[in-house]
Amino acid sequence: MATERLTRKERQARTRSSLIDSAGHVFSERGMEHATIDAVAEHAGFTKGAFYANFKSKEELFLAMLDERFAELSAELDSTVGPEGEPEDQAREAGLSSDRYVAANEEWERLFFEFAAYAARNPEFREELVDRYRGLRERIAAIMGRRAQELGIEPPLPLDQIALMTFAMANGAALERVLEPEAVPEDLYGKMLEIFFAGLRTMVDEAPKE
Repeated sequence: MATERLTRKERQARTRSSLIDSAGHVFSERGMEHATIDAVAEHAGFTKGAFYANFKSKEELFLAMLDERFAELSAELDSTVGPEGEPEDQAREAGLSSDRYVAANEEWERLFFEFAAYAARNPEFREELVDRYRGLRERIAAIMGRRAQELGIEPPLPLDQIALMTFAMANGAALERVLEPEAVPEDLYGKMLEIFFAGLRTMVDEAPKE
């Protein structure tokens, strides 16, 4: 059987991916404060040298995890919100898609709250985290703006505020799921978004016409 031969770039990408996957397990189990670079490298089957060949610190590793997650979210939402379909239906589907991701990546919500708490105590890390968080909101606001143009409507609130509200709902649902998972239906966030966008449509319909 032929042995798979990888280029140096492919080997590095595979090592980087393995470290990111292992970091999710280690950070979730031990927390940001107590997780060590040695533990992440060992879990991935590499040396500490392999870690430092890809990341400067465990903070940089988490930010790489966040970049991947946010890119996936943005791409998924972009494919969900197309020119066809009602905004409420698309919002519900976007929420359900997010819920499916969480179900398949159970560590993610615990990790997000762990790193948010860490960021609150570390201003430099917080700045990096907020920069990425704000960037995702801006991308989502842009997607919403594109859809509003396709529908020929003027959003009843600034798009950045609407995006922020959807984030607040997502984080609230995530916190409830972390604390009391058995009480949170699988489609909770999807229903929240459906109701929220139905309310926005009502605001548009009831706005005084010029």
